[in-house]
Amino acid sequence: MSPSCVEIVAESTLRDRVAQLGAQIDADYRDREPVVVGVLKGSVPFLTDLGRHLHPRIEVDFLSLTRFGHDGRVGIEMDLSVPVDGRDVLIVEDIVDTGLTLTTLRRILAARGASTVRTVALLDKTARRIVDVPVEYRGFEVGDEFLLGYGMDWEGRFRNLRSIWAVMDLNGFRDDPEAFADVAYAAPTSARPRR
Repeated sequence: MSPSCVEIVAESTLRDRVAQLGAQIDADYRDREPVVVGVLKGSVPFLTDLGRHLHPRIEVDFLSLTRFGHDGRVGIEMDLSVPVDGRDVLIVEDIVDTGLTLTTLRRILAARGASTVRTVALLDKTARRIVDVPVEYRGFEVGDEFLLGYGMDWEGRFRNLRSIWAVMDLNGFRDDPEAFADVAYAAPTSARPRR
């Protein structure tokens, strides 16, 4: 195992928890047609797997946010292509930490006339919360480590890992990310992504 990284959520554990979340959400949205909004780019693996457990009546769309300036203001880099006025909206996030971005996004969607706005987050860093924001559906509560895999990246890499890893020594990881790659991709041949 790489001394700088530790696997904290295995692929099988992710699969089971995503199925549980999907069943809960599907039951809660029975007889409704929600707009499921994936926040790019990190939510893509989670949303893909979650969507397989939801009724086909959902409508999926994406948006991309950007934070800028010293005050961390949130802007929309890529907007939704469907209107949300009068619709139930389910935001899909890979991770929620301070709550600032999610609070802004929920306000934007409510201001656009969404009937309801709820959030499903795969990971929740509650210890970093600055703003109290609802996360109605939560996969796992995690610590403050830098995380990789299943949508979370380092300089655009490692999003495609099938499990979640915590970087325990960020400086060591930065010095030699290939050492982590060798460990993370050393899965059995059937599970290893092609390079």
